[in-house]
Amino acid sequence: MKRLPLPILFLVGFVVLLTAAAVRAQTVRAVDSVGITVSDMDRALAFYRDVLTFEPVSDTEVAGDAYERLTGVFGARIRIVRLRLGSEAIELIQYLAPEGRPIPVDSRSNDRWFQHIAIITGDMDAAYARLRAAKVRHASTGPQTLPAWNPNAGGIRAFYFKDPDGNPLEILQFPPGKGDPRWQGADGRLFLGVDHTAIVVADTDASLALYRDRLGLRVAGTSENYGTEQEHLNNVFGARLRITTLRALSGPGIEFLEYLAPRDGRPTPADTRANDLWHEQVTLLTDDDPGPAAVLLPDPALGLARAVMARDPDGHAYVLGNPLGNSRHTELSHE
Repeated sequence: MKRLPLPILFLVGFVVLLTAAAVRAQTVRAVDSVGITVSDMDRALAFYRDVLTFEPVSDTEVAGDAYERLTGVFGARIRIVRLRLGSEAIELIQYLAPEGRPIPVDSRSNDRWFQHIAIITGDMDAAYARLRAAKVRHASTGPQTLPAWNPNAGGIRAFYFKDPDGNPLEILQFPPGKGDPRWQGADGRLFLGVDHTAIVVADTDASLALYRDRLGLRVAGTSENYGTEQEHLNNVFGARLRITTLRALSGPGIEFLEYLAPRDGRPTPADTRANDLWHEQVTLLTDDDPGPAAVLLPDPALGLARAVMARDPDGHAYVLGNPLGNSRHTELSHE
């Protein structure tokens, strides 16, 4: 990723996204969705729908001044497809114009632009076989079972893989007694929902100062993971992670992955834009005033009355918005 000289950074895009310090204190009541930037919507939609069994909810195309100001991308025309798995939602986001940059081929799980969603399965072996049949690219060596000596993570089975654009994803199986109780009942479904989105952070305390202290999420769990299973899950030799999970009243959690070792993960490029394929975003719903930089959104199909996009201390993006009725959850009609 080529980085722009500092003076040029402030000329990139239509506006500059807000930093964490510029966002006023809020009470986030829900993690609405995780947005994943893709280069080919039809290809991505086929993967998430047909392989991972997400169900389409809406398909919207937007353009204009409001969306340029929200995303910081001048001339943006964006197709957004919302999908649901269980009670959780994701949004696939394609910038029809202008196109962004691809994910670097040498990305590693400890680079700070790393982010994934964790999809729950009740049968890891069957889920892994389905992914192999779909010829997905591995990010882990293979499914890993975290050791019993770790009281908070022992018995969890996990596997990292990639979508067609190289976005990292995880399938996760909780043993009895761990995770949300609803993850224990499969009801014949292979994939059950999205437990959390994980983001790599440089300093857990700095991230807590934003997500817990300013945005109002609560800490739901902590763990320190290491050993050969963790190394092969992340595919990072010597990996030792401080893991902190935060939650709102509803929606998937946000999980911090701080690499205590190795400390050679690269920072998110300062010239990252919302149309770059390594850009993901979490939509957070609040009834509070998002602040003077919030943009009025004209398309009710997106379900947000006003919103602002900001970046956390490590460059991960989040959209803080006021919900507009229940229009985000209107189902597509199927012909």
